[in-house]
Amino acid sequence: MALTLCGRARRLVSATSVHSNCCFLRMQQTGSDRFQIGEAKAIRLLPRRTNMVQELGVSEEFIQVNGEIETSYDFLGEMRQRFLRFKRQKYLPEIEKFQALAIAQSPKVMVIGCADSRVCPSYVLGFQPGEAFTIRNVANLVTPVQNGPTETNSALEFAVTTLQVENIIVMGHSNCGGIAALMNHQNHQEQHSSLVERWVMNGKAAKLRTQLASSHLSFDEQCRQCEKESIKDSVMNLITYPWIGDRVKRGEVKIHGCYYNLSDCSLEKWRLSSDKNNNGFYVSDREIWS
Repeated sequence: MALTLCGRARRLVSATSVHSNCCFLRMQQTGSDRFQIGEAKAIRLLPRRTNMVQELGVSEEFIQVNGEIETSYDFLGEMRQRFLRFKRQKYLPEIEKFQALAIAQSPKVMVIGCADSRVCPSYVLGFQPGEAFTIRNVANLVTPVQNGPTETNSALEFAVTTLQVENIIVMGHSNCGGIAALMNHQNHQEQHSSLVERWVMNGKAAKLRTQLASSHLSFDEQCRQCEKESIKDSVMNLITYPWIGDRVKRGEVKIHGCYYNLSDCSLEKWRLSSDKNNNGFYVSDREIWS
């Protein structure tokens, strides 16, 4: 159990003459080596929280003990164990590889994924450290070049022009909260929208196409359709950047769209093809991996 003392607590503790009633001595005798004077940290100092309250002679008001703090502490402990496990089981056995990565990276793949915690591209697609340069945003959107700079296209520029990646993947997924927000949003309320709503409105064209073609479907079914349409739009938006479009035409870069279905763990994939006769591009080569 984690106990965190706030500023008011520190003043009250001082007022209760901790040293004179030997409370500090008892804290030391609990075996904790994490308590440090001046930091106001008390982690597992006493066997029970009620003992702490009784010892200090103050109310629980200033002792910020709740599920959130305890979960935070437990997670940090778990995160430490995960890191040490990574170091022991992966880093040290492949130390030469990781030391080489410390000097430079040369990924062959750029992934634009969704910020959704359930859809980690490296985990789902099995990328190892150094293999994929990744940027994630709400609803995995790529805006066209004329919309101006974003963190996504700045990462794209670095990946393509400096790292010289050979493949760009736009990876979306089912049950996307960003697309649901897009589909729910009332177009006439754009000036009063939240940051999330204003961002996902970059997918407005996919939304309008979906509503036009799928008005007879349920809201959830329309969302599934819009999720895929949005990926296709982002794929097409990539070639509005001259340093991407030119490389695609020369065959130096390939662009792919992927749709990960959380329900059945299947992956639908498209590829952007070049129409040399009309000097254009189109989405083709649909595959489903299941």
